[in-house]
Amino acid sequence: MRILVIEDNPDMAANLVEFLEAKGHTMDVAADGIWGLHLASTQPHDAIVLDVMLPGIDGLTLCRRLRTEARINIPVLMLTARDTLDDKIAGLEAGADDYVVKPFALREVEARLRALSRRAQGKVSTTTLQIADLSFDPGTYRVNRAGNSIELPPIPMKLLEALMRASPQVLTRPHLEHEIWGDSPPDSDALRAHMHVLRSAIDKPGMKPLLVTIRSLGYQLFDSDVQQK
Repeated sequence: MRILVIEDNPDMAANLVEFLEAKGHTMDVAADGIWGLHLASTQPHDAIVLDVMLPGIDGLTLCRRLRTEARINIPVLMLTARDTLDDKIAGLEAGADDYVVKPFALREVEARLRALSRRAQGKVSTTTLQIADLSFDPGTYRVNRAGNSIELPPIPMKLLEALMRASPQVLTRPHLEHEIWGDSPPDSDALRAHMHVLRSAIDKPGMKPLLVTIRSLGYQLFDSDVQQK
């Protein structure tokens, strides 16, 4: 993969570059948000490693501009020193696909980048999934509810697909974590953060809720009107 690292800490950037190059990846580096945005917008990359705290343009703003202005949809792995759930959700809502919390293992960064790349390139069934007025086309990655298009990052989209395929079955937290991250799930807040992004996107205020949290068990996506008949 050709990977862009946007990180202002020279030691951390050097460690990432040295490790990822040794794994066979081609690396580009930017030490501030302005140059990072320029490289991401003008050069082809397979993935971006993006720090939240950057000079020039912070990582959240940079990621949001990549998604909304430059229309760049390649995977973004965000590096954050803030480990609260709100901080993680902020990164995902800005358009990041996944995150790791500092300090992190270099092997974990590379594993997450490979997983994001596989999901971005993976082949999926083309059968459109439908629950109530929510539809998901796995062939085109188009999500619609009540006729309105919904944009989702890859991980919430993968969660949506799993829940829609299983509906009305409840999927446990361990099942969903394995579906997304295999045998190496990140911290305990990760699934909750991605579910927050998914719920905010598909269950807008005033809409009939479709995504249900089953306390101490997992999640369920279903049409309550159909289930009650």
